[in-house]
Amino acid sequence: MAELLSAQGAGVVVSGRDPDAVEQAAQRVSGVGCAGSPADPEIADALIERCVGEFGRIDILINCAGTPEPPGSSILNVSSAQFRELLDAHLGTVFETCRAAAPRMVAQGGGAIVNTSSFAFLGDYGGTGYPAGKGAVNGLTSAIAAELKEHGVRANVVCPGAKTRLSSGDEYEQHVTELNRRGLLDDVSLQGALDAAPPEYVAPTYAYLVSDRARGVTGRIFIAAGGFVGEFTRQSPGFLGYRDHHDSPPWTVEELHELIGG
Repeated sequence: MAELLSAQGAGVVVSGRDPDAVEQAAQRVSGVGCAGSPADPEIADALIERCVGEFGRIDILINCAGTPEPPGSSILNVSSAQFRELLDAHLGTVFETCRAAAPRMVAQGGGAIVNTSSFAFLGDYGGTGYPAGKGAVNGLTSAIAAELKEHGVRANVVCPGAKTRLSSGDEYEQHVTELNRRGLLDDVSLQGALDAAPPEYVAPTYAYLVSDRARGVTGRIFIAAGGFVGEFTRQSPGFLGYRDHHDSPPWTVEELHELIGG
C-alpha cells in the first residue's frame, strides 16, 4: 500500500513496531518512518504530528496492523493478558490513530480513513482476540463514518486476503488445515488461505478508497483478495415475529422456540 500510494504521488509516513522494518520500508517508498506501536496514545499522536510536520496536513490514514493468535489459542485456553494484547494490536491501533487524526481532518475540511479488518471477524478461523478485534474495527469504523460524514471525512474497511508474514509458514498452514479438519473452515476457504495472492493485489482497493474518485464511498466493508473484490452487505434485522406490546403479553419461551428453533 505504501509503495503504491508513493508511486501515485502521496507523501507517506510508515509506522510499525520494528524500527528496522520501518526504516527499510520508509527508504523503499522515499517516505518517512515513525517507529512504535500506534496503540500507544503518545506514539499515535507522534505519528500524526510527524505527518503534519513533514507534509503540512494529513489527507489519508490507513491502518493495517495485526498479530496472530498464540498457537492453538481458543476460549478454552487463552489468558486475559493474551486477549488484551490481541485487542490492543487490532483495535487499539485503529482507535488511537483515528482519535489523533480525525480532528485534524475535520479542521482541514476532509480526509479518508481505511481500516483493516478480516474475514476472521465471522469466527470461521477460530481464535478469540483476533476475531473480536477485527469485528470491533468494523463497528468503530461504521460509527466514525456516520459521525464524520458531515465534515467531509470518509471511513471504510477492507478485509484483505494476501500472502504476508501472518499467512505463510508451516505453523500457519498447519493451523488452517486443522481448522478445515474440524469443520470450521470450508474447502474453498482453505484453498484460498493456502494459495493467497501477494499484497500487490490488495493495495489498489486501498488506493481507490482514499482517492477523490471514492468521495461518495463511506461506511462500507469491502473484501480484496487476489482478483476478487467484494463487499459485506450492511447487517439488518430479519423478520421472525411481531406483536404489539400495548395489547399483547411478552413472548413465552415456548413461542420463541417455535419462532427461532422450531
